[in-house]
Amino acid sequence: MTILTLKDIGVTLGAPLFSDLSLTLNPGDRLGLVAANGRGKSTLLRIIAGEAEATTGDLTRSRGLCVGHLAQDIPETLMQLSFHAAVLDALSSDQAENESWRVDIVLDDLAVPGDLRDRPLAALSGGWRRMAMLARVWVTEPHCLLLDEPTNHLDLERISGLEAFLTGLPRTFPLIVASHDRAFLDHVTNRTLFLRPEASRDFALPYSAARVARDEADAAEARRFGNEMQKAAGLRRQAAKLKNIGINSGSDLLNTKTKQLSERAERIEAAARPAHREGSAGDIRLDATRSHARALVTLEDAGVATPDGRVLFRTGAKWIVPGDRVVLLGANGAGKSRVLALIAAAISSGGAEGVRISASVVPGICDQGLEGLSGADTPFDLIAGRYGQSDQTVRGFLAGAGIDIAAQDRPAGNLSGGQRARLAMLILRLIRPNLYLLDEPTNHLDIEGQEALERELMADDVSALIVSHDRAFVRATGTRFWRIGKGRMEEVEDPEAFFAGG
Repeated sequence: MTILTLKDIGVTLGAPLFSDLSLTLNPGDRLGLVAANGRGKSTLLRIIAGEAEATTGDLTRSRGLCVGHLAQDIPETLMQLSFHAAVLDALSSDQAENESWRVDIVLDDLAVPGDLRDRPLAALSGGWRRMAMLARVWVTEPHCLLLDEPTNHLDLERISGLEAFLTGLPRTFPLIVASHDRAFLDHVTNRTLFLRPEASRDFALPYSAARVARDEADAAEARRFGNEMQKAAGLRRQAAKLKNIGINSGSDLLNTKTKQLSERAERIEAAARPAHREGSAGDIRLDATRSHARALVTLEDAGVATPDGRVLFRTGAKWIVPGDRVVLLGANGAGKSRVLALIAAAISSGGAEGVRISASVVPGICDQGLEGLSGADTPFDLIAGRYGQSDQTVRGFLAGAGIDIAAQDRPAGNLSGGQRARLAMLILRLIRPNLYLLDEPTNHLDIEGQEALERELMADDVSALIVSHDRAFVRATGTRFWRIGKGRMEEVEDPEAFFAGG
């Protein structure tokens, strides 16, 4: 029995987001939805949920289908409600009065700690707010789940818990997941749709395997296109020769043949379509200043403390040398960001107790909240005049980062999360640091953007201290790993035991 059917669905907002999309969702389908930022994933989920209309095409749902849609945004009206009340609010008034026990069951299913259930959402972390929104969806007992970036703001423990929850659902339960988290997609999906302006591709494989199949299909399409263009060019050459002969001989037969060859060439060219070239919403590039120091940062059993001065742990003897990409591992609240703050403060002041900083260090700091990029300053103002670039060059840089001319002169706070992340990377590039301090740098970046950032960080002599919950990103970029737990920070060989929950 088909859950829902999309036939020739398309959405055009100035330019096509996607077009001629036909898709069926059947029991047991766990579909991963993949595209660059701003390319229509959220729009497609809203259409399936019945919250938006397509420009073209038809959508058919099975009779009585209840769709649960986890959107990215949290309604402001819920922020002052407790976790429990926010979930209860998703039920009808009759259900809320007579079946409030359903909320407790869902909160148990999602392993929400008892001490969080009566706290207002405004006082909770972004990860727990995300779980509250999922609980609101699940308490309505949907027949199908639509999840829009479900791992945003979740730490690894919560991501693992969400994976366990989704993989533990009945085998026939269908879901569609829009996500940039490659490891998460591999764990929870069995199909992948690469959403494109035209000729979207659907594979009955989880993300990584589907990525390989997509690249092979695109390469085959590119070869077919090349062959067709060569065939058309050959026909045009033949037509040109016959045309000259026909003109000289006055042969009507040759003129007719010339016309036929030209028409065949036109038909081939009209039918041939170039292979899709995958690309993110903007370029990610970094540019580092070289340092010849033996150690950029030396930690001599420094104390890592909370903002109110309470010591969480001591670092022991650690160092970061040119070329090191050190990843900090630990649960939320363990103190990873505090290590970054300690080193950033030491760089600013020329050193601190237990922290020695090389005089050659040029820092590049990216915090997970993208502080400084959410206010009234425009992207153009944030860059123009600060880094010795002409106005025209600045415009070009911003456009290359996926920020169009119109958005360059509007407040940076109006940019999407992905655009602000790319703006932050652009500013880092212009600073030309030799030590990057990166706190959740892949937040809001699409997969192509993540991989572009990985390539830049993996260049020779790039040094970084990184906090990230993105397992694929950590595996790709990390050369050393410091694990925080049980009141200490120790170096470990690799992150796999931590990822496995050990």
